[in-house]
Amino acid sequence: MCSAPLDGSADLTAKARIRTAAIQLFGQAGYARTSVRAIAAQAGVSPALVVHHFGSKEGLKRACDQYVAGELLDTEAAAYDQDLLGTMQRWLAEPAAFAAEFDYLSRMILEGSATGDALFDRLVERTEALLTHGAQAGHMSRFSDVRTTSLLVALLGLAPLLLSRQVGRALDESGLNAAALQKLALPTLELLTYGLYTGPEALEATRAAMESVEP
Repeated sequence: MCSAPLDGSADLTAKARIRTAAIQLFGQAGYARTSVRAIAAQAGVSPALVVHHFGSKEGLKRACDQYVAGELLDTEAAAYDQDLLGTMQRWLAEPAAFAAEFDYLSRMILEGSATGDALFDRLVERTEALLTHGAQAGHMSRFSDVRTTSLLVALLGLAPLLLSRQVGRALDESGLNAAALQKLALPTLELLTYGLYTGPEALEATRAAMESVEP
């Protein structure tokens, strides 16, 4: 292991390395099964430096939560809103660049923690903002219940991450790798662009059935 000065640019670099190591290990093994010592070893620093920067393991997890939510949800949602083509190209060309963050997000949601709940809520909120803005701009449809539609769209995006092994198997790939993402890209956009049904019969039948049972 190595140590670093407790001030200056080298210290800031060490702090970033610690956070990166924590995101990777928390995502792979979960929060409870990951020790401060393991994170320190992965980052190439002493456990004391981890405590110096973040106070505790819980403090480090909070920093990871903030980073993943800010970088993955906020930044990517903004990029998607401004440049759909650029974001899609980024996902297809560099899936590994986001792998640790998505493993972390998936782990937190599956563990059912307050952190995972908050991240999920934030994802749905960002999706709702995206759909609302898209409808106002005229390049997305308007829905009768935008909140529930946002939930469904968020679930569509999360499903491959939470079920990456099964998705990879179904596509004859090793998990959610670059090839799997490329196979998913066009069918997903076709489904979102053109829909599933060619007519309104199923929608009208469901609406009529719901109206018949309302008090």
